[in-house]
Amino acid sequence: MSLSLCWLRRDLRLHDNAALYHALKSGQPVLPVFIFDKNILDQLEDRADRRVEFLVQEVNRLRNELRNMGSTIIVRYGKPLDVWRDLTGQYEIAEVFTNHDYEVYAKDRDRDVGNLLAEGGIGFHTFKDQTIFERDEVLTGSNAPYTVFTPYSKNWLGKLNESYLDSYPTQDYFANFRKADDLNEHVPTLANMGFEPVGEPFPPQTISNELLDHYDKTRDYPARPGTSELSMHLRFGTISIRDLARQARDADDQTFLKELCWRDFYFQVLDHFPHVEKHSFRREYDNIPWRNNEAEFDKWCRGETGYPIVDAGMRQLNTTGWMHNRVRMITASFLCKHLLIDWRWGEAYFGKKLRDYDLSANNGGWQWAAGSGTDAAPYFRVFNPTLQAEKFDPKGEYIRQWVPEFDTLDYPQPMVDHKMARQRALDVYKRGLEKE
Repeated sequence: MSLSLCWLRRDLRLHDNAALYHALKSGQPVLPVFIFDKNILDQLEDRADRRVEFLVQEVNRLRNELRNMGSTIIVRYGKPLDVWRDLTGQYEIAEVFTNHDYEVYAKDRDRDVGNLLAEGGIGFHTFKDQTIFERDEVLTGSNAPYTVFTPYSKNWLGKLNESYLDSYPTQDYFANFRKADDLNEHVPTLANMGFEPVGEPFPPQTISNELLDHYDKTRDYPARPGTSELSMHLRFGTISIRDLARQARDADDQTFLKELCWRDFYFQVLDHFPHVEKHSFRREYDNIPWRNNEAEFDKWCRGETGYPIVDAGMRQLNTTGWMHNRVRMITASFLCKHLLIDWRWGEAYFGKKLRDYDLSANNGGWQWAAGSGTDAAPYFRVFNPTLQAEKFDPKGEYIRQWVPEFDTLDYPQPMVDHKMARQRALDVYKRGLEKE
C-alpha cells in the first residue's frame, strides 16, 4: 500500500501540526520522517551541542508516542536529498507533506527535494505552521512587505482572529498512522553522529498565566525568572505557536503577544529580503569601516571586557547556551558600537552558542543593535552598559551570579571608555554612511 510521509523539521510534535494534519487526511496511511541533516550538523564546531542533544531527545519522544499507537517514525542521518533518494526506493510513496521554512538554505533544500519527488510522480505539499502570519499575509497598503515593525505590528494585531489561532485537530486522525511491524526504528545516538552530551536539563514547555499577566514588569530584569525561556521549544516546534498565541492574547498584559509578533516580523523580513543573511538590511551600512580587532573580540567572547553586565551576559551564554534578552541587546550593542566589530562576527558567535538559535530572530536582533536593520531609528542609539546595569540589575544580583570577582582587584578595568567609544562610533558610522 502506498504511503503519505510527513517530513518533520522545525515542528517536532504530533499535536496541532499543519503538515501532519493534512497528511493524516490524505487517504493514505502516514509515517513521519525526521532527518538529522549532515549539511547542518557537519558545520557545528562544538561536539557538545545542546541543540543536537535536544533533537535526539525529542525525536526519541516522538518515536515513543508513535510506538504507543502501534506506529513509528522513519529517522535518518544524512544529506536530505540523498535520504529522499533512498526513501523513494524503499517505500511506495504517494505524497510528502511538510511545513514551510524561510531560511535560504531551507528554501533551496525544499526546492531540490520537491524536484526529486516530482520526477517520481510524488506530490510535495508544504504548509504554514511555525508562524501566525507569513509571507504575504500582512502587507502595507501598497501590497509591499513591511520594513518597520510598528506599522507591521498594528496590522498584525488587527488581523489576529480565531481563524489564525485555531489548532489543527490532528488527534482526531491518529488512527491513520501506518501500523508498523517493527516498532524499534533506530534513532541515531549522539555518539553515532560524532557528538557528546552536555547532560543539562532543558527548560519546560509551558508558561504560567501569572508570568504572562506581568510580563511587561518582569522581562527586562535578568536576575528574575521573568521570561518564558520558550524560545528553544519555538525554534524546534515542540510547542504550538497557535496554542501559545491564544494564551498570550488572553493575558492581562499584551507584551508577550507582541514578542510573538516580532518573531513573525523577522521571519517575513528574512523571507522577503534574503540578503539580510549575509548583508545589512540597509545596504549602505555595509560601508561601515569596522575595526574588527581580534584580541578585543576574544575578550568580548570570554566575558572579560571590564563592563560587568556585558561580561555577565557572555559568561551566561558560554556556560548555559542561553542569555537573557535584555542582556543580548546590551552585549550586541557593546560589540558593534563600543568595539566597532562587525555585527556578523557577533551574530555568528551567538549562532554557535545559543541553544535557541534562530537565524531570523538572531539576525534581526543583531542588525537592530548595529543600526543596520529594519528599525526606523538612526544609528545614534548606543547603550551605556553601566546605566543599563544600574537600571535592570540595580542590586547587582545577575552580575554577582556570573562575575563574582567584579568588585575585586582581579576584575579588569573597562577595555574602552564609554564616552570616547560612543563618540568614535558616531564618527565612524557617519563617515561610512557618507560614502553612499
